[in-house]
Amino acid sequence: MAMADKPMRGHAREAILAEATAQFTALGIRAVSADRVIDGAGVSKVTFYRHFPTKDDLVVAYLEAELERVRSAVERAAAATGSHGLSGALADEICRPGFRGCPFINAAAEYPDADHPVRDVVARFRAWMIAAIREALVSRGVEGADEAARQIMMMRDGALVEGYVTGDAERVARELEAGVAALVASAVAASPG
Repeated sequence: MAMADKPMRGHAREAILAEATAQFTALGIRAVSADRVIDGAGVSKVTFYRHFPTKDDLVVAYLEAELERVRSAVERAAAATGSHGLSGALADEICRPGFRGCPFINAAAEYPDADHPVRDVVARFRAWMIAAIREALVSRGVEGADEAARQIMMMRDGALVEGYVTGDAERVARELEAGVAALVASAVAASPG
């Protein structure tokens, strides 16, 4: 790679993370070596290991960035008015370019040790996501919001897998939105008052 093509020093971390995100998304985490990310990012091994002492550190940074991406999408959905809302944001996840299933479910499958730092990020994502869903349900007056939030999370998980496996993301997104709407309507109807 020519010197002009290499990322500037201040942008090396971002270039490495962007390359890792693209490759992890397309191929899976275990299938992508640090050398492959280094080559794709156009950085030296020294630069790579200065920013990420191990590949696991890179995987954790990748998942942290994914968590922030999802948080931003949920915050935008919460601020939006109309019917799209949170279920729409969940459905949009299935339809995003390069979709290959949930990065957190994929990471959990590739890192089976529950004590691994990668699994810590997965657990934090899931706890945050359930809390965000619960908060949206409470704001709609849903009784039993804790249980309903866990059920919606399971629906989301299944929909992400279904969307990837079948390749019919739009159908799955519509069905997820309909399922969430039905669950919320049922919970609201069952609420006293």
